[in-house]
Amino acid sequence: MPAVKSRTADKGKKPASARQLALDVLVRVEQDQSYSNLLLHQALSRSELNKPDAALATELVYGTIQRLGTIDYFLARFVKGGLAKLEPWVRSLLRLSFYQLYYLQRIPDHAAVNEAVDIAKRKGHQGISGMVNGVLRNVIRQKADLVVPDSLEPAVRIAIRHSHPEWLVRRWIAQYGEELTERICEANNTPPHVSIRVNLMRRTRDELLAELRREGVQAEPSPLAPAGIVVEHAGNMALHPLFRSGEFSIQDESSMLVAEFVDPKPGMAVLDCCAAPGGKTAHLAEKMEDTGSIVASDIHEHKKKLIDEQAGRLGLTCIRTLVADANELADRFPPASFDRVLLDAPCSGFGVIRRKPEIKWTKRERDIADIAAVQKEILHRVCRLVKPGGVLVYSTCTIERSENDEMIRAFLQDHPEFALERDDVPALPVSANTPPARNAPDAGAAPEIASAPKAAPTPPVTAVTMAEAYRSEPGMVQIFPHEFGTDGFFIAKLRRLQNGSFSS
Repeated sequence: MPAVKSRTADKGKKPASARQLALDVLVRVEQDQSYSNLLLHQALSRSELNKPDAALATELVYGTIQRLGTIDYFLARFVKGGLAKLEPWVRSLLRLSFYQLYYLQRIPDHAAVNEAVDIAKRKGHQGISGMVNGVLRNVIRQKADLVVPDSLEPAVRIAIRHSHPEWLVRRWIAQYGEELTERICEANNTPPHVSIRVNLMRRTRDELLAELRREGVQAEPSPLAPAGIVVEHAGNMALHPLFRSGEFSIQDESSMLVAEFVDPKPGMAVLDCCAAPGGKTAHLAEKMEDTGSIVASDIHEHKKKLIDEQAGRLGLTCIRTLVADANELADRFPPASFDRVLLDAPCSGFGVIRRKPEIKWTKRERDIADIAAVQKEILHRVCRLVKPGGVLVYSTCTIERSENDEMIRAFLQDHPEFALERDDVPALPVSANTPPARNAPDAGAAPEIASAPKAAPTPPVTAVTMAEAYRSEPGMVQIFPHEFGTDGFFIAKLRRLQNGSFSS
């Protein structure tokens, strides 16, 4: 898969290959603790890789990080002295090469090995390239024996097979049980599908669906979100002319549900406490028919621009952006100023691991308690801004119960002036289950080889039943990543009682 000729090639330098670019990103993710999606976007923007090479680089970055635990588990037996003693770039080179050999069918073994050896020669010396060559050829010879034993203790087996930290797997087993945990972990290694949200100020969902289909785009209405459309094999939808003209936004389907729970009406006063990058804010404005007012606040100055850009592109004028710490909002506005308050709280992010796979490796168990303390404080502060009879919606993109349903139950104990909204909440489909595979070819899929580790089939009804159990509390919903192929998300809708006075 040759790269297109670049300007660096004109100066006599070999153009960066997909594997070289992926290696550079992987090293920086490990050393700088940076987000892979941001680094990859920057690297691809600077490169002149053609489309297939850019796709391969993307595959190698995300796939290697997703499968890091499994890769290291197997690689450890081939590297004398252990992976930890290797230079970071050598360690990453072995990992991304192993990923190709073990998980990707369309790349010949010799191509993966030869390029790894070439990179090792350019970046290191003869000794390193010989070691890389020897390790990878040993992997090829023993590939059929690389199987995660079923006899391992469940948390260890799931952690290795589906490449998650063991502490996180143990935590999820304690919260959700072994079967559901395995399905969650398996889903976290599948690529997300692309969904868009129609701008209802411009056209209906059916009208946009019809236009996309006329263009040959494979598009279906979302079974989960009323304004959502799922598209496949459509490329980067941010480059579509209808996106640029504000006809739709790109947003995960479960994220779209937040505005449905807020259910703002035209003319209302709404506060969006942690609004950047503004997707939910814009959805609220569209549902309000761009009348009334929305204060969209975020703590980061540079992210205010993102909200403004969204509003401008979609032609929405009722949004006012504000740079502020969510904890300070109660000091900026009089009590009971808003009909609706949305707190899309900062969280551990365990519901979006498939989009940001490094989250599972960089977060520590102690971080969860710290994040929950922040969430609790913000909730306590902003709830005072809700009018009597008004609505407070709390949401996160995590599946951690201490940040979700347990947080809300503790809040209700401290704030009897609020109650879960048990009636006026959106109905969700009951067909929640593992969605149809939407994997692109080789896009992080398990290898089709006899030795490939595959999850034991889980009876679908078990997963449905267990998942449904966590949404049985009216007013709260927990969506798991394996159910609809969306992000994992939690939403709670609380209403301030008409006579609800604050006791503290």
